[in-house]
Amino acid sequence: MTVYLDFSASTPCDQRVVERMLPFFTEQYANPSSTLHMAGRQAKKAVETAREQVAELLGAFASEIIFTSGASESNNLALLGVARKHTGKRRKILTTTIEHKAILNLAAPLAREGFELIPLPVTRTGRLDLEVLRANLSDEVLMVSVQAANNEIGTLQDIPAIAELAHESGAYMHTDATQYVGQLPLDVIDWDVDLLSLSGHKLYGPKGVGALFIRGGAAGIPIEPLIYGGGQEWNLRSGTTNVPGVVGLGKAAEITRLEGEEIRTHLANLRSHLLFQMHGLGLKINGDPAHSLPGVVNLMLPDLDSEVLIAHLANYALSNGSACRTGALEPSYVIQALGYTVQEAYRALRISLGRSTSFQEVEGFVETLKMEVLGRSALL
Repeated sequence: MTVYLDFSASTPCDQRVVERMLPFFTEQYANPSSTLHMAGRQAKKAVETAREQVAELLGAFASEIIFTSGASESNNLALLGVARKHTGKRRKILTTTIEHKAILNLAAPLAREGFELIPLPVTRTGRLDLEVLRANLSDEVLMVSVQAANNEIGTLQDIPAIAELAHESGAYMHTDATQYVGQLPLDVIDWDVDLLSLSGHKLYGPKGVGALFIRGGAAGIPIEPLIYGGGQEWNLRSGTTNVPGVVGLGKAAEITRLEGEEIRTHLANLRSHLLFQMHGLGLKINGDPAHSLPGVVNLMLPDLDSEVLIAHLANYALSNGSACRTGALEPSYVIQALGYTVQEAYRALRISLGRSTSFQEVEGFVETLKMEVLGRSALL
């Protein structure tokens, strides 16, 4: 039986989420835009309940939540949508070199719109130096987009401080909180962000659904839609609403909000146990141990390609980087952005823990890892 230690790539649907979704596939299947009849109004009510559940998780108003197909679309809508609507002189968007590809790969389309996406360097631990940000801010910067937590190394950014600097210069603040929101509490008012992206399948909800928080809602920040049609989601994201997915996302958000403290404690204890068990193996921890997601540990293996190790650990589902690179076998760009060589990047191994991970599974993994690492000469 495979022990799953790749929760940063995706999480299973909580059974309560599945149960909440099921009726909307076969019984309550009406289109929420068809409000002339009861079935349509019931579907719309379910969607609006989910919107409220997501808003409550973020400390937002329901009118500030736009449903999308996932965080990648939310990121695209936040950056491209704001850029396309902007007609002033602010033509630069600042980000970091370790952002998700859904941000970094917007450089070319933004350039075609006359905007420059500028990735700022991070420290060896993956943190954005606030002085570096300050030095790059000007009245030419339209937006700052920095992820709340990195998907590969787990490093957390100081989003409130970054947002404060962005706003001082007159720029919008966007954060991709996809990894953060399922593990740590947040409040969009405290963070003072203008836009925030999240995805259902990193929150023990369904795949194919996500959300974008927009401060002030449709009237708050000028955004050009990426998808045109029937005008759903306040004319910002047209298309027939994915009612089962949206309902599932709402339920996942509710569970996370109500059980968050228990979840955080469990993940933090698992991580501490994992690090304690690995002590003495000579494995370096990538990222910032003092500012990290509780469920992520990224290791630098000693003279051992992580691809080789993963192949040998067939009973464990592990990763050496982001799951959003179409399966390409290439060294982690995140690890390289920390200042490591290509060869070192090939040695990075990500272990991401989940709500269902047990201490016994962690101990079994460490024992197997010890045998492989100590006997690595046989693998080279």
